[in-house]
Amino acid sequence: MKRIFSLIFILSISSNLYSQNNSGELKTLINQSFSYFPQFKELGQAVEVEENRIELAKANGGPSVAVLGSYRYLNPVSEINLPLDNQMVDFQIMPKNNYSTMVNANYMIWDFGVVKAGVDLAKAGLQYAKDNIGNSQNQMAFQVGNIYYQIAYLKRAIAIQDSVIAFLVVNKQDTEIKLRNGDAIKYDVLSIQSSIDQENNRKIDLQKTLNKQFALLEYTTGSKPSTGSTDFVFPVTNDSDLANALESAQHNNPEFKLIKDRIKLAEAELQQSKTSGKPSLSLNAGTGFANGYAPQIDKFRYNYNAGVMLSIPIYQGGKAKKQIRLSQSQLLQSKLAEESLNNTYKKDIEQALIDIYSNKSSLLNSAKQVKEAQEAQKLAMSRYKNGIGTNLELTSASTNVQRALLTNLQYDYQLCIAQLTLAKLTGLKYW
Repeated sequence: MKRIFSLIFILSISSNLYSQNNSGELKTLINQSFSYFPQFKELGQAVEVEENRIELAKANGGPSVAVLGSYRYLNPVSEINLPLDNQMVDFQIMPKNNYSTMVNANYMIWDFGVVKAGVDLAKAGLQYAKDNIGNSQNQMAFQVGNIYYQIAYLKRAIAIQDSVIAFLVVNKQDTEIKLRNGDAIKYDVLSIQSSIDQENNRKIDLQKTLNKQFALLEYTTGSKPSTGSTDFVFPVTNDSDLANALESAQHNNPEFKLIKDRIKLAEAELQQSKTSGKPSLSLNAGTGFANGYAPQIDKFRYNYNAGVMLSIPIYQGGKAKKQIRLSQSQLLQSKLAEESLNNTYKKDIEQALIDIYSNKSSLLNSAKQVKEAQEAQKLAMSRYKNGIGTNLELTSASTNVQRALLTNLQYDYQLCIAQLTLAKLTGLKYW
């Protein structure tokens, strides 16, 4: 009988055995996922790509130098007749075999903002790539946190199952003693054994789910928790009303930063489209050797040239105007996407806040139910000890305690996940 009282005590406090704050382990796992998960290496490489795009865009405004070599055969060539020594002699104005080697240089003096528009577009792309890393970190932190707290929930649920199974085993042993003494029937023993089998099956299901969560955590972080936390204490307090939470999301959530980056990208593309078809003024110079100079037209001679070239596009089939209209449409699309994102986040934040408030209220009620079930269990044990209660009453009372503890655990877990969700939506960095 003392063993039953001891197990009832263990069962009654099983939901309070794990109150230590292990939020440091969660932060470690989240940061570990940032360096382990391959996606972040890919995103880091995307940042490097955009940095190279900026350098490439700047290079479009720099000078260019090229070495050219050419050969050209001409036939027929122009000839003139000149009197020489009292006779007419034919002279070629240009050779049939033309050779040229040149070093040409070109430098853009004025491009009406074409290069600047390209650089601004590349810079907007770089900012998008950087903010995309932050968005992926926010998503990954939520995923790791969800797995982490699911593991904590399953461990505490298994601990409750272990307490129930231990209680039933001791109860079965005492009932078998009563059966031998003629104070119980075989049916009582078989009923308890059936309950033990059912609880063992529930524990197996819980353990299977726990193992899957461990595999998911190893997939995202490369390791399993070292301490095995069963703590539901969220690292930070993020209670807020809808208006403040939505404002926080608009300023801190990486997804809002991404949509703002998309708008800036579209604006930069529009500016670049407006520079299409603009005139350009460039400085050209070259030097080298070529033949074709009179009077010895076949002889290679040194030459050089320098000048300024103004290019003014006149007609391109309306391409510039069509590109501007396309860019304007893309900009409007990005702005409308921001409105849609605001609407979606308002709905999601409101639901998360409802979950937080309802689970807090449910926790208060379930805590009362746990106390009531524990008191009823004590009464059932007292009646059973004094010989006026039945084993069925005691088992039923213990089952009610188990259900109350699991319900309380469920509300505690749901509250933690709701807080985790709100932190993800508002862009709160809890790692």
